[in-house]
Amino acid sequence: MAAKATYIQRGESLDHTNRTEQEIKAGTVLVNGKIVGVAGCDIPPGTVGSLHVMGVYAFPKGAVAIAGGTALFWDAAAGQVAVSGTVPLGYAVESAAAETDMVPVLIDRSAG
Repeated sequence: MAAKATYIQRGESLDHTNRTEQEIKAGTVLVNGKIVGVAGCDIPPGTVGSLHVMGVYAFPKGAVAIAGGTALFWDAAAGQVAVSGTVPLGYAVESAAAETDMVPVLIDRSAG
């Protein structure tokens, strides 16, 4: 007998249960294994909210220049993008100078 799959949701955003004791604020970057997403709304403790895993978002970065199209990773310890790492984030949509604080990123787990 062939294995069956059951449709759950489209996948642009995923249901995320806040299992902490603090509210997760909209815009918070969350990591689940190799999946990086952005909280789409405030998620109170014990409730389910949306975690956006597709789209273009401005992410914080360090004092490094990033060329458009560069594969980027999420550095959870530093709370910013990195040009190397183990958690793929996506691709820089445009170049960002070293002195800028943010870089627009197309979320894409295949990056890297």
